[in-house]
Amino acid sequence: MNRANEVRPMFRRLADVAECAGCAVVLIGHLNKSAGGQSAYRGLGSIDFRAAARSVLLIGCVKREPNIRVIVHDKSSLAPEGKPMAFCLDPETVFSWVGEYDITADELLSGAGGNSATKTEQAERLILDLLADGKELASEDIVKAAAEAGISERTVQNAKRNMSAVLGARRVGGSMVQLHQEGVAPPKPQAESAKRRPFALCTFALSR
Repeated sequence: MNRANEVRPMFRRLADVAECAGCAVVLIGHLNKSAGGQSAYRGLGSIDFRAAARSVLLIGCVKREPNIRVIVHDKSSLAPEGKPMAFCLDPETVFSWVGEYDITADELLSGAGGNSATKTEQAERLILDLLADGKELASEDIVKAAAEAGISERTVQNAKRNMSAVLGARRVGGSMVQLHQEGVAPPKPQAESAKRRPFALCTFALSR
């Protein structure tokens, strides 16, 4: 259906059905292969499909992250557009939400990539910063620090899985797991005598 005069009557009938049934109608379309065009003109068939719809969502792959798919709110006539949301299709976890992703519809369709790191990449950088210089930190503390930065526990788990080659872990006290970077020596503890070494505070007065 490539003509507006063919699309509009069908949409009017669908709208009548939706109003009578009190439901929403979801249509799934496919994109053409003309890379580089604006998202509004990438749908197969008449552009009137998009024009008549009140909300349009696009789903696409992220070129630099083959397992990541992003849902972008490309049109919203009745409410503010939602933020792009990413999910991961992984052989092990099958499906998991990644979270917000900074990318536009045109960037997603062109394969240009997003403007900034994903939440998982942010979590990976946070973990490396927390474990810098050979520090060890409990998993719970890493999760808390991530939460303060707006990163979910699930995203932290995904980041740790991605970093399995560079992260080491040891169990302490039965349940607590301490994480550290592999190949980075922990800081040497100070000698007991050095920790308790007294100091003197001297005050000098100048006389004229």
